[in-house]
Amino acid sequence: MIPCTDPVALGLDPARLDRIDRWLDRLVEDRRVAGISLLINRHGENAHYHATGHADMERGTGITPDTIFRVYSMTKPVTSLAAMMLYEEGGFQLDEPIAAFLPEFRHMDVCIGGDADQPQLEPARSLITVRQLLTHTAGFSYGFMHQTPVDALYRRHGVDFGPGDVSLQEMVSRLAELPLEFQPGSRWRYGFSTDVLGRLVEVLSGESLDAFFRRRIFEPLGMGDTAFWVTEDKVDRMAAMYTASDMEPPPRIGPEPRDLPPPVIPGLKLADPAAGGRFARPTRLFSGGGGLTSTLNDYLRFTRMLRQGGELEGERLIGRKTLEYMRCNHLDGSMADMGEPRFNNAHMGAGLGFGLGFAVVLDPARAQTMGSPGEYFWTGMANTQFWIDPAEDLIVIQMAQLLPSTLAPVRRELRTLVHQALVG
Repeated sequence: MIPCTDPVALGLDPARLDRIDRWLDRLVEDRRVAGISLLINRHGENAHYHATGHADMERGTGITPDTIFRVYSMTKPVTSLAAMMLYEEGGFQLDEPIAAFLPEFRHMDVCIGGDADQPQLEPARSLITVRQLLTHTAGFSYGFMHQTPVDALYRRHGVDFGPGDVSLQEMVSRLAELPLEFQPGSRWRYGFSTDVLGRLVEVLSGESLDAFFRRRIFEPLGMGDTAFWVTEDKVDRMAAMYTASDMEPPPRIGPEPRDLPPPVIPGLKLADPAAGGRFARPTRLFSGGGGLTSTLNDYLRFTRMLRQGGELEGERLIGRKTLEYMRCNHLDGSMADMGEPRFNNAHMGAGLGFGLGFAVVLDPARAQTMGSPGEYFWTGMANTQFWIDPAEDLIVIQMAQLLPSTLAPVRRELRTLVHQALVG
């Protein structure tokens, strides 16, 4: 268990917190997730913790604060922080082209039509900048999107930053050989930008991303269970990954909903075991976009550092003003203004911006989710998430292992449940 202060003293209603626990328990009982954990931290103190279900159904192990999860894209804020630490040291300027450090991006093409067999290309009208990597406006996408010729080209050419024997340098070079999805800076598109940013950290620091993270972030913060793979002595604490035993495809993402969501089909099957799985063996590919494993306890230390302006227990990683700058919206308007009206398959894009490594809430009403302007957050594809609400002095972290996370879309529901418990 995680020791918690009396929630009443922190402005939360215990009876309303029970609603959250009952909802989490139902997700497990209905076999939507194998197990799930939640921590609410307010005014710098833990106000509520609940864990239910199994970390590993096959082994019968429960979830603890030290259960190790694949946090996937919750790696991105860590990589962004690493880059901004180097920015503070004069390593680069945000409007500087990445080709100054990664010359393979000097001559890029942009896909303007056709298909993967015959893409129609034009030269990029400008060089990709560091800011565009940090804000996902560089022109990269993801192969799992299955929406454009560029996505298909990623799959065809093996552009995949998952654990493997290819180095980060080699995979980034492979990515640079393929066209961009749009002209740099013209749109917002979730993709491999933070993996390229991780390679930039390596070049600027002269260290592997793994070594830089460990020396400059994890050791100072006491995040001893966060790494790019789980060592043999810790694998018994690792959660297994699950997916639906019978899965319906989600409705197509577009400007407006066209279809009802598919019916929920209860049941889970093992997708990636703990022992012997993809993250339980050493990797050469340190993915700054999605490679880390971590625990609720460790990620709490990372988010506390963010909430406290870049410092935790006497260890300062980044300056207060730098972190404030990272939490500003750096887009030309909202995500919707930049071509992403339905983020996370929900009406959120019109109310969200993006900072240097996090999504930023601009207008909760337009985002159609409860929260505060200035809240910043990110999620992981296996159903993990965190958000930090400076207005409420609130940190929320939720961990599960379900792939894809859309099989149990808890993100907006959890925000509603947490905020309804705030009474003071």
